Amino acid sequence: MASADKLPIKMLNDRLLVRLANESGERKSSGGILIPATAQMAKRLVWAEVVALGQNVRSAEVGDRVLFSPEDRYEVEVQGDDYIMLRERDIHAVAAERIEASTGLYL
Repeated sequence: MASADKLPIKMLNDRLLVRLANESGERKSSGGILIPATAQMAKRLVWAEVVALGQNVRSAEVGDRVLFSPEDRYEVEVQGDDYIMLRERDIHAVAAERIEASTGLYL
């Protein structure tokens, strides 16, 4: 995958470019049960890593993990890799080590 510093695009305004961590769609329950990608859960939010930011984004930085609804996304391909384009207002939470809250989330 291309690194964030070498992407041939410039993000504008309040846009974020993110990459999903797990494309398989399969999940494991806390008890170790494998949940297939075909099992649909209504209104489930997903986590992704920020790889590029527009100049007006204030609540996230490159490398942060953000929580968003998959219904609010636009997919884009850059140099053969798939990414998701979001607006800052579509982000529900930010998880990063630099945030000092006990949960690691900035809500």
